[in-house]
Amino acid sequence: MVVGVVAPHGPSLAAEREAIAAFGYQRFTNRELSRLDFGARLLDLSEDARMPLLERVKFVAIFAELLDEFFQVRVAGLEDQVAGGVRTRSADGLRPGEQLKVIRTRVQELYARQDHIFLEQLVPALANAGVVLSDWSTLDDDDREYLVEVFRRQIFPVLTPLAVDPGHPFPYISNLSLNLVVEVGDPVTDELRVARVKVPPVLPRFVVMPDGERFVPLEQVIAAHLDTLFPGMTIGHHETFRLTRNADLAVEEDEADDLLVAVEMELRRRRFGRAVRLEVAAGASEAVREMLTTELEVSPDGVYQLEAPIGLSGLWAVYALDRPDLHEETWTPMTPPYLATAGNAPTELFAVLRERDVLVHHPYDSFATSVEAFISQAADDPDVLGIKQTLYRTSGDSPIVASLIRAAESGKQVAALVELKARFDELANIGWAKALEEAGVHVVYGLVGLKTHSKTALVLRREEDGIRRYCHVGTGNYNSKTARLYEDIGLLTSDPDIGADVGDVFNYLTGFSRQTHYRQILVSPVTVRPRLLEMIAAEAAAGPQGRIVMKLNGLTDPEMIDALYVASRAGVPIELNVRGMCCLRPGIPELSETIRVRSIVGQFLEHSRIYRFGGQSLDGTDERPLTLLIGSADLMERNLDRRVEVLTPVRDPLLQARLLEVLELCFADDTNTWALGADRRWRKVPTTNGISVQDRLRALALERARRRREPEPRPPSFAPARNGRTSR
Repeated sequence: MVVGVVAPHGPSLAAEREAIAAFGYQRFTNRELSRLDFGARLLDLSEDARMPLLERVKFVAIFAELLDEFFQVRVAGLEDQVAGGVRTRSADGLRPGEQLKVIRTRVQELYARQDHIFLEQLVPALANAGVVLSDWSTLDDDDREYLVEVFRRQIFPVLTPLAVDPGHPFPYISNLSLNLVVEVGDPVTDELRVARVKVPPVLPRFVVMPDGERFVPLEQVIAAHLDTLFPGMTIGHHETFRLTRNADLAVEEDEADDLLVAVEMELRRRRFGRAVRLEVAAGASEAVREMLTTELEVSPDGVYQLEAPIGLSGLWAVYALDRPDLHEETWTPMTPPYLATAGNAPTELFAVLRERDVLVHHPYDSFATSVEAFISQAADDPDVLGIKQTLYRTSGDSPIVASLIRAAESGKQVAALVELKARFDELANIGWAKALEEAGVHVVYGLVGLKTHSKTALVLRREEDGIRRYCHVGTGNYNSKTARLYEDIGLLTSDPDIGADVGDVFNYLTGFSRQTHYRQILVSPVTVRPRLLEMIAAEAAAGPQGRIVMKLNGLTDPEMIDALYVASRAGVPIELNVRGMCCLRPGIPELSETIRVRSIVGQFLEHSRIYRFGGQSLDGTDERPLTLLIGSADLMERNLDRRVEVLTPVRDPLLQARLLEVLELCFADDTNTWALGADRRWRKVPTTNGISVQDRLRALALERARRRREPEPRPPSFAPARNGRTSR
């Protein structure tokens, strides 16, 4: 349903709703298939011969990880719906069982493509570069002798073969564990049995040969020594398999007296989730497949046969090779100009922020000398009275957590909201929560029914005119490792309204509050949805002179999509850069003719969210008030309704110019960009001008660092035109 959206001097709201509804389910793309389309773009990059070889290997590893999570969460959820008799249609009109069928077809296509890329393209190319992914069968006697010793010393001691017979039922297979199933015969009794050997997850996925550039799959080394595991027995056929289980965390928070304990218990249960996928080697016999599906209770539709080694996420070990010639050039983040000082003297951050806001853009700008320095200086400053921080995902050696602990130990009031339900980071967050509590930090775990996904930090400092609030609002996690790999934006500010708003958010999170009004920021699940709908409606009211530009990770919310359709029908030019899932269909006559959708996938993961409304029209004939927002919220149901998210306005003209430059470059990129068509297909944009947004932003960061001052606003270098071409 479209809420509060209507273009004046045009059709009524009811007529607009009716016109959009007439397109029915066809106006949406299936969310799950859109997620798999992102996986296809990763495979596109792994095929790109222009890219350094180990970077191509990296994208296969990322694709494998994406499929693992997809089955553990998305497929598992759909199977739960089928088991529960749910027949509700998705936005695109498919019932859960129908979605599972189309997912299987698409996954089989992607697996076939992955196998081809790995076996026919990457393995030969790596061999030509001196990095050999070897089979046991291709090794010479010296190599095998070396691996025999490796097996004896490092592998054999941690193996536990388990027999299957009337006294030993088929063993439990843990989630994502790699296993061998082996036929074992007793030469005395002629009895044939089956045994299972788990490939130890504590060992590297590939065994590295002495030269450091040849790798042998661990399961092949184990398979070559099965006679050692079963001495005196006849070894028959063996196969490799891996099982994926439902790993979505399910905590009934309203029934949990202690959320920490409840999450810990659910993490233990996760190991025993229902099986949703069985991967087996392509040569596995029908008898082995039937035995595994029966014993593991996997449906035939959940079985996938692979030509390539199972579990290619293990290719991270190959990617880690010290071969600069096969990697992208290493990027060293720059200290933002206003935070840079001569020599090694630390910047007095609070003095800078009293004078101006600072925009930080990672990984182009250093996370360590901006965000981490902000919290570190707050921890050590005697005039700082308190620090409040949200923690969703953080690194294992987090300097920010260390600063919070140091601040608490020095007597400051420190509060940390640690989101225990951050998927697949629950265990790490439990550990941080306990460490923070032991140091005297006030730790809270969020709100019942909501995940806290906002990226906010608040510092309370005693100054001559009273207590001043300093804060950081960002798009990315407080994680020093991902800050070098993920593209994110943050605002450091002492703006009193934003600071007061962020303080209200923390009161909402740590106490009892029903805060519904904020001065500047938008907060989910309270104000983000209605305010964004109002902004879209305002641009729809301006018609062709309106302007909407968004950079997102995901666009799946039907109400938001319909609101954008209304704006498009009013003639508003709409530019969307969506890295992952996009359920909107652009370019449909009388529905989305003015909407263009792009996706950038490159060396850095595009993770920032930027919203632009108004400003100069595309044809330059009209100038409307410009609104620019950054923050943690995507246009997905979970971000709008089931998470605590924060979007903050950026109002400084210099910083607005920076954001506009980022958006303009995103739509000028023709190096790592895909375009979404009305037929729901993503197609690689032809490289004509050779523009790379990531390369250009690196160059701009170096340029700013050399000047040691914020650049003055200037006409954009690249301006996207209505016809989709790029003008200089």
